[in-house]
Amino acid sequence: MPTQNYRIEKDSMGELQVPTDALYAAQTQRAVENFPVSGLVLPPAFVQAIALIKKTAARVNCGLGVLEADMAEAIAAAADDILAGQHAGQFPLDVFQTGSATSTNMNVNEVLASLAGRRLGKPVSANDHVNMGQSSNDVIPTAIHVSAALEVNRHLLPALDHLAATLENKAAALSHVVKTGRTHLMDAMPITLGQELNGWALQIRNGGERVQDSLLRIYRLAQGGTAVGSGINAHPEFAARFAQTLSENTGLPFAPNTSFFESLSCQDAAVELSGQLKVIAVSLMKIANDLRWMNSGPLGGLAEIELPALQPGSSIMPGKVNPVIPEAAAMVAAQVIGNDATITIAGQSGSFQLNVMLPLIAYNLLQSLQLLANVTRLLADKAIAGFNVREDHLQAALARNPILITALNPIIGYAKAAEIAKAAYKSGRPIIDVAEEMTEISRSELERLLDPAKLTEGGIQA
Repeated sequence: MPTQNYRIEKDSMGELQVPTDALYAAQTQRAVENFPVSGLVLPPAFVQAIALIKKTAARVNCGLGVLEADMAEAIAAAADDILAGQHAGQFPLDVFQTGSATSTNMNVNEVLASLAGRRLGKPVSANDHVNMGQSSNDVIPTAIHVSAALEVNRHLLPALDHLAATLENKAAALSHVVKTGRTHLMDAMPITLGQELNGWALQIRNGGERVQDSLLRIYRLAQGGTAVGSGINAHPEFAARFAQTLSENTGLPFAPNTSFFESLSCQDAAVELSGQLKVIAVSLMKIANDLRWMNSGPLGGLAEIELPALQPGSSIMPGKVNPVIPEAAAMVAAQVIGNDATITIAGQSGSFQLNVMLPLIAYNLLQSLQLLANVTRLLADKAIAGFNVREDHLQAALARNPILITALNPIIGYAKAAEIAKAAYKSGRPIIDVAEEMTEISRSELERLLDPAKLTEGGIQA
């Protein structure tokens, strides 16, 4: 006869079969069976945030005298296993589940109860011990905030700083390189590559500042609100001690929210953070597309720069090399913008005292954070840092650029300047030659007035 590969577990709804090697119990198994929707599971960062909440809660409850010390330490030790990345396969629940993510909260509770019970040699209750003084309704919103805050501080902000610094260093190295500016994708007045890259760097710096502003509200936690925001079944000092302990352990300034009713009924802080991630995505899309245009060619495009050649670009055209890193960055930007739309819809799904799309918010917010952190480093290291400049192409385009005549507007007027520009376009001759013929300005003075490098400094040159 085949070996039995399941055991019988019981909850308030009755008995059911659970895989023999599962650390979880009945409530998790019910959710596994109820939600075979997508195969997408909540990110490890989110599960680990819940484990961190359980560890913190156990020690706080012990300090308050409502949980035995050996029980608290067994739960904390079990949580440390999860935080170290162990038992990752024990969290199989689909993202598309109950809107409060009660199933995920109980999944973590059950796994921790099993691990803690093994350490203690006696039963540990998933509800009465691991979940003491808590509810899914305050644990999951807290986990969204904690996981997002940790991801922002550990990964996203350092990655944004790295990209901005890489852009600034490249800008300094290219501050002398003058190129044709473009507006409407048409030739415009000259700028330096340094000026262009410094503009990108400031976009990224501003994005980081916006995210940091959003963290002020992410640091405010729901924990202590329990079921509806009233704090039922939690010790009166639990919320304050929980936030203080969590802050000490993470180095982040967490605090209880001033209204747990706000924490549970809405996810405005997560929506706000997602919106700032969307701004960064918009910036990355602009930078990635500018790089693609500047790299276009090598013969039929702008060919202003050469991005590092990382891999063959075509299965049929030999020798073709594509701008693969900017393309990846642009796709990440598109995904983050889409995630923000999902989070926006989910964020307005607060019905009375509880938002009921919490797993969806958690999944998309953490995905956006992780994608942005990863791709900004790629963009810095595999595109920005190593591109070469085609100064020959830049100078050739500058010499033929009739828009340089703009510098003579204060001297000869807009109408005369337009006449000279059109003549230069038509003849394909350098603007300085046509201007010398059509004005009374000397060649030497025109060379001074139309010097592309001087024109990047702004102001009237006459």
